[in-house]
Amino acid sequence: MPKQEPKEKKSRAVGTNLFLKGERSFSPKSAVVKKPYPPGVHGKKRRRRVSEYGQQLIEKQKIKWSYGLREAQFKNYFKEASRAHGATGELMMQKLELRLDNVVYRLGFAISRSVGRQLVSHGHILVNDKKVMIPSYQVKPGDVVLIRPQSRGIKPFEDLAVRLQKYEPPEWLRVAKDSCSGKVIKLPPFAESVFDMGLVVDFYSR
Repeated sequence: MPKQEPKEKKSRAVGTNLFLKGERSFSPKSAVVKKPYPPGVHGKKRRRRVSEYGQQLIEKQKIKWSYGLREAQFKNYFKEASRAHGATGELMMQKLELRLDNVVYRLGFAISRSVGRQLVSHGHILVNDKKVMIPSYQVKPGDVVLIRPQSRGIKPFEDLAVRLQKYEPPEWLRVAKDSCSGKVIKLPPFAESVFDMGLVVDFYSR
């Protein structure tokens, strides 16, 4: 029996498919589908009633793991958002969505955020025709994100044309499928978020 990967265990731990394994996450092979209970020897036992703090912690872990961040990184996003003018949860989610590695994923150029992070770190992505190798780089409306022409033949992009034909990006992004480029046309709307940012704000505000 193949060893289960840590990414799949994270999804099982919070009881939600975090889609950390690309196409596998959408298939019947997904660990959350095959084993819809927490990992560990006692995983099949009924979950205990979760406290208010526990709910906040679980939601924080969901979001942190979904975006592939360390605790210190994630907390910094909260601090930055809390100092800015506006709703902290909404601003925090906006910052997460505008990370370059996430935008590469949202444009359909990568099958997961972790792959998007690798593509950026290895210099395969350009922003406004300039190479950017910082996954946390904040893109903004008007920015054009594209795959470096010299990189389009590498393995992660082998079936990109086929994938893009079936893919529709979120409404705040536009993809030019023939040129392997995309544009940020507006700020990501908070209404699209599937996470409860209020719980995260409450967690860090304790």
